[in-house]
Amino acid sequence: MRRVAVATCAGKNVDPDSPRLLAALADAGLHAELAVWDDPDVSWSNFDAVVVRSTWDYAARRAAFLDWARGVARLENPYEVIAYSTDKHYLRELEQRGIPVVPSTFCDVGSEPQFPDGDFVVKPCVGAGSMLADRYGAHDLARARTHVAQLHAQGRDVLIQPYVDSVDEVGERALIFIDGSFSHAMTKGAMLNVTQLDRNALFRREQMSVAHAEPDALDVADAALRAAGADHLLYARVDLVRANGGWVLMELELAEPSLFLSFHPPAATNLAVALHRRLEASSRA
Repeated sequence: MRRVAVATCAGKNVDPDSPRLLAALADAGLHAELAVWDDPDVSWSNFDAVVVRSTWDYAARRAAFLDWARGVARLENPYEVIAYSTDKHYLRELEQRGIPVVPSTFCDVGSEPQFPDGDFVVKPCVGAGSMLADRYGAHDLARARTHVAQLHAQGRDVLIQPYVDSVDEVGERALIFIDGSFSHAMTKGAMLNVTQLDRNALFRREQMSVAHAEPDALDVADAALRAAGADHLLYARVDLVRANGGWVLMELELAEPSLFLSFHPPAATNLAVALHRRLEASSRA
């Protein structure tokens, strides 16, 4: 029986999807177990595949995370995808390729921030969920500059975007893909309209709900994945928001996104079956 590690981070009950995914992998004929990505006692070479899932503490030490990922022989998603998608500078590249993107200004370490008119968001280019992100207005420029300076002091480049008002009413649309095919959609409620103390997790579970995937949203998501060369991956999530009458890309989540498997149980089975099929194919190659 092939062995699969589901990579996570230290902590109890880190990801509510983990039990469902482990059960689905077992049903697909795979021996699966959780393994903490930075645990020095884990022998990654003992696994036939490592699936990156809830490695949500990597952001402050991305270099170490990438070193780990580079050293794993069979990683899903692969190292190149992990390296590409964990730094939001990819938004600039996708915009140049014609993908509609939330207007993004990058303020790298050593640069002075330029803030847009109206409300805006400051976040690290390498980050998970809404951690270390905050919303500001025209009266908050001094506080926003302090936020940028604090991130720069940590050696972290900064992304500045106008706040998209539709998030407060419509939310974000998260489109989940399994094995290159659309699986299910979720609506994510706004995170930055409450205090930091009220959003100390990657997402506010009580504001998650299954959504209908609008055809035009799927079109944008498909185009974004193709532009990134990511339309064949074991898993992917595309986060969109409504702006200027259409859908625009907020983030392309290809490293360790929540897949919300408990909201759509067939997705766990489909992911497990796809991984088993990929392992079988590679053994015959």
